[in-house]
Amino acid sequence: MADYAIVNVKELDNAAEQFGLAPDVEARFGRKALDAQKGGFSYQRLAPNFRQPFGHHHAAQEETYVVLSGSGRVKLDDEIVEVKQWDAIRVAPRTKRAFEGGPDGIEFLAFGAGESGDAEMHEDFWPAD
Repeated sequence: MADYAIVNVKELDNAAEQFGLAPDVEARFGRKALDAQKGGFSYQRLAPNFRQPFGHHHAAQEETYVVLSGSGRVKLDDEIVEVKQWDAIRVAPRTKRAFEGGPDGIEFLAFGAGESGDAEMHEDFWPAD
C-alpha cells in the first residue's frame, strides 16, 4: 500500500442523494476514499437560502470549516454568525453546528481531526422563523 492517496472530490459519491437532500445539498466525504487514519474531510454545497435541516456535534472530533465560495450563516450552539468566502471556522467537539446558504448559496470544506463516527444529530436545531 502506498503512503499517500489522491481522490477527486467531485468524483466522490454525493451522500446528500441517499438522504433526499439533493439537489439543495451536495455532500461528498473523503475519509474512506483516502484511507485516512487520523483525519478526514468533506465537501459541502448548499443551495441559495437553504438551511441544513439538522445540527450535529461530535464527542471528540474537532472540525474546521473553510468557506470556498458564497456566503451564509453558521449556527454554533445558540449563536448565529455570518460567514463569507475564505472564512475559516474552528468548532470544538461538543459545540452543535449547522450551516445555511446565503443568497448565492455556500460551498465549504470541512476538516475533522480524530476518529469518525462520533456525530450526534440534532433535529429542529434552527429557531422557527
